[in-house]
Amino acid sequence: MKITGKTRVVVHLAYPAKHLRTPEFFNPLVARLGHDAVLIPWEVSPSALPDAWAGLRKVENLAGVIVTVPHKQAVAQLCDELEGTAAALGVANVARRLPDGRFAGRMFDGDGFVRGLLNAGHPVEGKRVLLLGAGGAATGIAHGLLAAGAADLAIYNRSNDKAEALVTALVRLYPGRRIRTGPADGAGFDIIVNGTALGLRTEDPLPLDPSSLGPGSVVAEVVMNPDVTPLLLAAQMRGLTIHRGVHMITGQVQLLADFLLSPFQPSEVGAQ
Repeated sequence: MKITGKTRVVVHLAYPAKHLRTPEFFNPLVARLGHDAVLIPWEVSPSALPDAWAGLRKVENLAGVIVTVPHKQAVAQLCDELEGTAAALGVANVARRLPDGRFAGRMFDGDGFVRGLLNAGHPVEGKRVLLLGAGGAATGIAHGLLAAGAADLAIYNRSNDKAEALVTALVRLYPGRRIRTGPADGAGFDIIVNGTALGLRTEDPLPLDPSSLGPGSVVAEVVMNPDVTPLLLAAQMRGLTIHRGVHMITGQVQLLADFLLSPFQPSEVGAQ
């Protein structure tokens, strides 16, 4: 890539940031598409996020931000407007900087995750799914799974209150669907998704007991680094099909690039 004085910058907000893999997919894609833009990682702690965000509003060659753990819910609150899933559930994994310094946020994790499953030959419609986690990524994924026709969605979170709140929000969006909280037990599910950050560090516990995984299940991750997490390795050793976390970003990287780098509309240029 050739970086010039005209290059537009996209910042990837994370904490920590050392595990990030999105730049290795995003930057080659935007180069192929002919955009003069670059994605760089920013390691920003939760306590420093409001100050960092205020500074980003002043950066005129900033196209926007991509957001990962642990900032997806906080960034949604910092955005000036939210669209689509981000507005419905209060989480955002990308925000576009408008010419006046305001930010418009969206959530593509669910679309990317489901697209990744489908691209790998794992249908979602009619499936029974156990989702581990109720944070920012898990929230988007839950929405994406239901939008794709999952028949039964159970959500487990270490803080059950957070899981219950997510279920309540999803039931409002999908009335009449089977959406509930449940234990971290994979028995009886077609797809098991780790939507937590467990697996990023070598000392992390497994998000569920692998002995609960039933035959024929697909075990999926959102953690991208390591490429094969301890959970995926345990599932693989039991003869199960695994789905790596990297598929979630490859499924949405085009959506991110289009949202961040498309030309401004007249309404965006004149917005106040």
